[in-house]
Amino acid sequence: MRRQRRTKIVATLGPASSDEAMIEKLFLAGADVFRINMSHTSHDAMRAYVEMIRSVESKHSRPIGILVDLQGPKLRLDKFEKGSAELKVGDMFILDSDKTPGDKTRVHLPHPEILAALEVGHRLLINDGKVRLIVTDATPKRALTRVEVAGTVSDRKGVSLPDSTITVSALTVKDRSDLEAALETGIDWIALSFIQRPEDVADAKKIARGRAAIMAKIEKPQAVKRLSEILEQSDSLMVARGDLGVELPLEEVPGVQKQMTRGARRAGKPVVVATQMLESMINSPVPTRAEVSDVATAIFEGADAIMLSAESAAGNFPVEAVETMSRIAEAVERDPTYHSIIKAQHQAPEATGADAIASAAWQIAETLDLAAILCLTSSGATGLRVARERPKNPIIALSPSVHTARRLALVWGVHCVVTEDASDIDEMVDRACRISFREGFAKTGQRVIIVAGVPLGTPGATNMVRIAFVGAGSEEASPD
Repeated sequence: MRRQRRTKIVATLGPASSDEAMIEKLFLAGADVFRINMSHTSHDAMRAYVEMIRSVESKHSRPIGILVDLQGPKLRLDKFEKGSAELKVGDMFILDSDKTPGDKTRVHLPHPEILAALEVGHRLLINDGKVRLIVTDATPKRALTRVEVAGTVSDRKGVSLPDSTITVSALTVKDRSDLEAALETGIDWIALSFIQRPEDVADAKKIARGRAAIMAKIEKPQAVKRLSEILEQSDSLMVARGDLGVELPLEEVPGVQKQMTRGARRAGKPVVVATQMLESMINSPVPTRAEVSDVATAIFEGADAIMLSAESAAGNFPVEAVETMSRIAEAVERDPTYHSIIKAQHQAPEATGADAIASAAWQIAETLDLAAILCLTSSGATGLRVARERPKNPIIALSPSVHTARRLALVWGVHCVVTEDASDIDEMVDRACRISFREGFAKTGQRVIIVAGVPLGTPGATNMVRIAFVGAGSEEASPD
């Protein structure tokens, strides 16, 4: 199954997409990766999702990526004596370590790490920013605040801290349990929520030990400030615009999105743009014009993937949402300005042999108008390097590892095929040409370029390019 676009689609599973028949429909509609949100999913339900996805994958012989999204630390107020309290502008309101139910003057904050991190002048945003408090005095057990934006505070409402860096790990006890359960099922990507520091990513990588790739969700100002360090530690980024738009001024979010997209491309790591992309399609079979423009903007920027959340998890039109997103991507990528914009963002290759060869393969493929670029890759690094160049030519990743192929399902432009390692270079060329023909990327008489590492099967040893003719039918291939 060959997609007619380079940008990948991530579809979140949920009540509207909880059976195998619907998962298959979403895959056929265009979903390349399925997201499982552990905020709303038990371990048993997660395992059931994975089993169904793998069944669809086996039926269609196409690697499918699975992204498990950890909940992260959910910071919330404790309970109020009357269930809620009304705060007015200028009121003084205390957050403390006293477990007594709250009132209009105070409430228990069951997170000592927050009280320890608060300083005078720091903001606290309650209930997605509907109520805003400013700290006027702080101790490790008590924070006195002034109400800057009035509203109602009630039991268990969320607390956001745009100015405070919490020193404890972003991985909660629940996250660690969910992470271990997900790794045992053989999932491909782990998304970390509410991280603030590169150390948060390092903690997850120590647990994962290479069994899954780590995606850092950027949704806090503290993470934006340390973006380069977090990117260096991570395997991928997600522009999590929902919570980012709560803790940052809304007008700054588009700029952060561009910073992240371009930074990830420079690093040769995939980036996902997420949240409210086709929000109106939760209840409508068609999106708004503004939503279409929003999705198109992410594609024009060169994002590897665009994501549906509630649209596919709980909406009334999950299949239509995926189909719509796929059509938008296809239309943008056909637009005459698309490749000129992508090319204008092109970065010089890193000063390594592997990156120089990937860049050379891109230039050769475009100059000679070759049918496809074939990457023989064990670890996925070669596929990532070539995708970083954003070539006009199709990219086919040939890997002996199904785990590598599933991870690459998230990466821009990469069509993944699982195949055995070749025993020598001639067999490698022959197999690459056969697969490019079989998968519909090349016709008899066309040429392809092959990027590989010698000795064959050595991870990270990209050191060779080869141009080959596709021979008559799918049975012949001769080197150029």
